[in-house]
Amino acid sequence: MELVTIYTAFSAADAQLVRSRLEAAGIEATVSDEIASLSMEGYSMAAGGIRINVPERQEEEARALVKDRSQEDSADESS
Repeated sequence: MELVTIYTAFSAADAQLVRSRLEAAGIEATVSDEIASLSMEGYSMAAGGIRINVPERQEEEARALVKDRSQEDSADESS
């Protein structure tokens, strides 16, 4: 099973929130580089962030779900 990165976060909380939302929608999601990013201050940004990966066959659906989340967040911030 080939995994693809569909989202990159710079906080563990954001990464886990996205993973949880994907799994609630029935998408298999894993978080990579979370432990490394928590081990040193600023490492997450220097290393390129915490990656959320999904199986290639679910990539399109996962990206659409993450995009919807981003749009909802933007709407909430402008209210």
